[in-house]
Amino acid sequence: MSGNEREEEIVFEIGVVVPKKGENQGDESSLDCVDVLVDEFKKRGLIVERVLGLQNEFIKLAAPLEILGKAASELQFRKQTHIGMDLPFEWDEIEAFVRQPDGSLFTWCERFRCYNHIIYWIVNTGNSVVELKYDCREINWVPGEPLLRKLESEGVVREVFPLHDENKRKKLLRSWALNWWDFTTQPIDEIYLYYGVKIAIYFAFLGKYTRWMLFPATLGLTMQLVDFGSMQLLVLPFFFICLISWAVLFFQFWKRKNSALLARWQINNLAGAESEYKFFQMEQSSLQSPAELMKKRGADKMKEKAFFQREEWFRWLMRFRNDAIIILSIICLQLPFELAYAHLYEVIGSDFLKFCLTAVYLLAIQYFTRMGGKISVKLVKCENNENVEYRARSLVYKVFGLYFMQSYIGIFYHALLHRNLMTLRQVLIQRLIMYEVLENLMENSVPYLTYSFKKFRAIRNKRKREQGSSTGKGQTIPRVEKEYLKPAYAASIGHELEDGLFDDFLELVLQFGMIMMFACAFPLAFAFATLNNLTEIRTDALKLLAMMRRPTPRADATIGAWLNIFQFLIVMSICTNSILLVCLYDQDGKWKISPGLAAILIMEHCAFVH
Repeated sequence: MSGNEREEEIVFEIGVVVPKKGENQGDESSLDCVDVLVDEFKKRGLIVERVLGLQNEFIKLAAPLEILGKAASELQFRKQTHIGMDLPFEWDEIEAFVRQPDGSLFTWCERFRCYNHIIYWIVNTGNSVVELKYDCREINWVPGEPLLRKLESEGVVREVFPLHDENKRKKLLRSWALNWWDFTTQPIDEIYLYYGVKIAIYFAFLGKYTRWMLFPATLGLTMQLVDFGSMQLLVLPFFFICLISWAVLFFQFWKRKNSALLARWQINNLAGAESEYKFFQMEQSSLQSPAELMKKRGADKMKEKAFFQREEWFRWLMRFRNDAIIILSIICLQLPFELAYAHLYEVIGSDFLKFCLTAVYLLAIQYFTRMGGKISVKLVKCENNENVEYRARSLVYKVFGLYFMQSYIGIFYHALLHRNLMTLRQVLIQRLIMYEVLENLMENSVPYLTYSFKKFRAIRNKRKREQGSSTGKGQTIPRVEKEYLKPAYAASIGHELEDGLFDDFLELVLQFGMIMMFACAFPLAFAFATLNNLTEIRTDALKLLAMMRRPTPRADATIGAWLNIFQFLIVMSICTNSILLVCLYDQDGKWKISPGLAAILIMEHCAFVH
């Protein structure tokens, strides 16, 4: 079968970074810890290749299909069968399970979990301590202790990271990142197979969102170019109603699209991060008899109930405390800063000085908000949430609160307090253009500059160590070391809870809020956002394929908390656009209840019902 042939191709997917042997020579008669690690990998059936780099040694790992299949059986993966049922995977019944669209048996997320299970559960099965040597010091490998964890804690193993598959990466470069003629069309299935479900869902959402943006962009461009004269006050409410209807319909259709993708990818019951732990917990409990287990459960039932109640109250109190800290910091620290900027912008008369003020403000606020995001990460870690998903959602809400204040409070100041729509349009243009340009420059140039600097430093250090000798001159950097030098795909506020998609989704959310909440003041914003998103699809793809390491797969099947934030911004846009229409209609500021204002009030209530 072509699928079996494809599975049997040797593709190194995991890299382990260790120091070069020449740097840490120990007693040759003793057991070298790196050699022991490599031998243990081979005993587990992994294919191992050792590569010497300029600064480190790299152990590349590949696994035959049989080894992955047996690991999947131990982890009790639930996979779809040809009869339509999801059953625990069994290696002996391999033909009963449905394969992926490319003929492979396991997805990248499943293979990565199998690799983790294999390499991190290499334990000392003997009854005595094994003495290992590293850099003239002893490392005691005690019975039952995982070897890789031990070497990581001792600083021998510096990092374990996923490797790119060069054939698939080059194919995706041609068909996705460099394929500008297809606009919003993307090979979503290939992205899913290579990167996993979370990144594939993001790009599916970005592509669908950009396609749907063509309608409000065309409508806004028409309103900007055509002079409706006295009909302008009637056209703007119509534009507002169309936008709200468009946003509501888009998210309904996106939910259907998300469900269709999950069905096509056979994702009915994602195995969470706790499944491996549950497997070993079951394995340990299976050593006891059923009668003993029933007695133990009956005796501990009341204790468990009281414990869970205390834990639930403790988690609620910690969340309440952290939310209060974030809200007070926004009110006491960030709000005065934002209002000072908005007031200076209103007072300054020179357009050039306004432009410079905005540029300095955007640069300064990036570091200010990232600092607040890192504080949020530390607070979330103290909340003792149930799992990673709850922690990630809590982090998303807290960081969005900081960015919401940073992005919109100055615009609210111009729109509601001064009711200066011309200044509001200038601020929106500057924010949209400058913010998008700065973000694209930062997210694409910083990874490349970081990689170039690390590569230059590695070559320079190599030359310093080899002064006056011909050994190693002209040595090129191996591909695996180039991947190691590339930055990881991590969130700017910290990689512990979120990956780089956090920043990408945050950028989309802030853009959506800006163009929706002030649509009646600047309809042309949708055209700017559409052009930016068309570019964002290809630049994000190029960033992932050429400038970043291969990300660690995550099993999130939806856009999660971000969907709730999008829906919150739709509600906010109903309020802000209704106020903008009132400001346009009641230019004298008398706030009299006339038929026009009454119509706007009725329209607002209809939009909320919709």
